[in-house]
Amino acid sequence: MWSHLNKLLFWAMLSSVTCEKAVLDCEAMKTNEFPSPCLDSETNVVMKGQNVSMFCSHKNKSLQITYSLFRSKIHLGTQDGKGEPVIFNLSITGAHESGPYKCKAQVSNCSKYSPSFNFIIVDPVTAPVLNITVIQTETDQHITLHCLSVNGSLPINYIFYENHVAISPVISKYNREPAEFNLTRKNPREEAAYRCGAKNRLPNYTAYSQPVTMPSTGWDSCPFCLELLLPGLLLPLLVIMVVMILILAFWILPKYKARARHSQELQYANPVFRDVAPRQQEAYDYYKPGCVYAELTF
Repeated sequence: MWSHLNKLLFWAMLSSVTCEKAVLDCEAMKTNEFPSPCLDSETNVVMKGQNVSMFCSHKNKSLQITYSLFRSKIHLGTQDGKGEPVIFNLSITGAHESGPYKCKAQVSNCSKYSPSFNFIIVDPVTAPVLNITVIQTETDQHITLHCLSVNGSLPINYIFYENHVAISPVISKYNREPAEFNLTRKNPREEAAYRCGAKNRLPNYTAYSQPVTMPSTGWDSCPFCLELLLPGLLLPLLVIMVVMILILAFWILPKYKARARHSQELQYANPVFRDVAPRQQEAYDYYKPGCVYAELTF
């Protein structure tokens, strides 16, 4: 009986020492072999509806670690890994999913959390609109380029291109206003196509305007010059046409009214009666001198 009690006491003492050793080993792992895990993503700037991947990893490559991903206090998933990062795939559908995210690494009863990770949600830029103002001289074209993207998170960076080659530095706009760039084409004898690009903090996403072509300056091949002159020519022609219509209206209308008034008037005549000399008629002795009446017809 005493032998049995001694065995029980021995095993109790051994279990107590083992548990204490396990606690000590966990504390040692936390400080030395088991630091906090790392949580990262390919980018922290995303747009709504974008699919993203988050990577949870640990410096200790020899341990079998259980990783869990949380957004605030919401558990999103758990994976086991050893040596290589584990990947959590997510879809950012709204601002409430921007974060904060944390990764928990656990070995046995030892666990540690990564620092917080947050996404920045950015609205993509829309295709900008390019407007061109030209001052034409005998030999040169003085050009001002205006570029504006009406949607997209600020700030927006603009770049201007000529024939697919960048001709301006990056122009950053922190307000919803167009970027502007001036250039001069000296003796332009060839066509040139201009466009602009708009980009904000959203990576790998740039929107471009439709190209605008500037022709050469020869009058025989200068449709753009005609476009510039047409508004100035059409306005005087329009004024002349209006004046002519008014003149014709004032000249024809009185005549038309006079003719209409003349056609409606009755003309009266005073009949004149005169004596007619008697005729000598051989066969009519009974004819007597008198008056001859004539019917007046109007």
